[in-house]
Amino acid sequence: MFVTQLGGGFTWSKSFPLFLEGNAAYSRYDPVFIVSTGEAAREVPVQWNSVVGTVGIGWDFPIARELVLRPIANFSLGHVESDLSIAGRVIENLTGKEIEFLRNGHLDSFGYGGSLMLDYEHYREAYEIDVEARVSNIWLESYGGTSEAVEGSVVAQNLGLWARWRAPTGLRFLNRPFRYVAEYAYSFYFGPDGDMVGYNSLHSLGAGLEVDTGIWDTIVSRVRLIGRYRFGENVTGWSVGLGISF
Repeated sequence: MFVTQLGGGFTWSKSFPLFLEGNAAYSRYDPVFIVSTGEAAREVPVQWNSVVGTVGIGWDFPIARELVLRPIANFSLGHVESDLSIAGRVIENLTGKEIEFLRNGHLDSFGYGGSLMLDYEHYREAYEIDVEARVSNIWLESYGGTSEAVEGSVVAQNLGLWARWRAPTGLRFLNRPFRYVAEYAYSFYFGPDGDMVGYNSLHSLGAGLEVDTGIWDTIVSRVRLIGRYRFGENVTGWSVGLGISF
């Protein structure tokens, strides 16, 4: 599975704590179907592509000096499409059954729901700590599909924990502190979410470096490059991410 993702979020200001977030992702999933006629079996690869966009609007309610409670309303749109009509025809010929969705089928979906987040920010000159805990509940509904077999609805529920530590390395770059970054994230998927992806929980360990670009007096204050290793039950993977701070 290959995933490319672009997203971010920010609070407008302390005097007007409107929170806005957005995320866009493209993924390519390459499952392999095992088709059997009872006498012989054959592997048939099938490629599925999906594009998903999500936006969120929330508000920060301070509950301690460095801790806020953030309810968020979420909305999403998604599109899934199979690009292997040949694979569909092979399966149909071998089994005698029509698999309409694989024959250049597509499916659209929309979602709405909400999230509740606790956001802790502890910033000092010697180090910086960010911790976020979030629970999400989003209702997803399909529409415009080419096959009734894959149409339906589901409630996507998950719990996430994310933590980041940033501290100066002792070196300077662009006359500013050159920092190292360490991250940890944990996600737990409730109900059908875990059944669909094949696992209920996922861990992520990350490490990288961060450059302070504030000397250029631009809207981007920091740029960081982070490598992440992800693992869970029967699944492992890695990613490289480029992040910016405003």
